[in-house]
Amino acid sequence: MISKISEGVEVSVETFYQPDYSNPVNGEFMFAYRITIENHNKFTVKLLQRQWYIFDSNGQQREVDGEGVVGVQPVLIPGQQFQYVSGCNLKTEMGRMYGHYIMENQNTKSNFKVKIPAFEMIAPFKNN
Repeated sequence: MISKISEGVEVSVETFYQPDYSNPVNGEFMFAYRITIENHNKFTVKLLQRQWYIFDSNGQQREVDGEGVVGVQPVLIPGQQFQYVSGCNLKTEMGRMYGHYIMENQNTKSNFKVKIPAFEMIAPFKNN
C-alpha cells in the first residue's frame, strides 16, 4: 500500500490485477484499485473533483477527470475515512497512475488540492 498526506488529507492506494476481466492476447489488462481517504484536519472537507494521469508502459498517456469519485462527493468530518474501489484498463501489463483531488474546506468554502500518490499496476506474471 502507498500513502501520502497533503493538506491534512491522507490518501492510501492498494492495487489488484483483475485476470477475469483481462485479455493479454488482445492487449487488455484490467486493474482495480482501492483508495482510502482520511481527513486529518480540524475541519470538515468535501471531495469535489478528481484528476488522474494514467501511463501505459508503452508510453501512452491519458488524463481522466470529473466530479467526485464513483458517483459521489463524500464529506469527511475530522478523523473520518472514506473508501472506494475503482478500476483502470491498460494496453500493457504494467502502468502507473497518479493525480489529485480538489477538496473544499466546509468552514471557509475555499478549495484546495490533495495529491494522490503515484502507484504502479503490474500484472503478477510480469514479475516472474
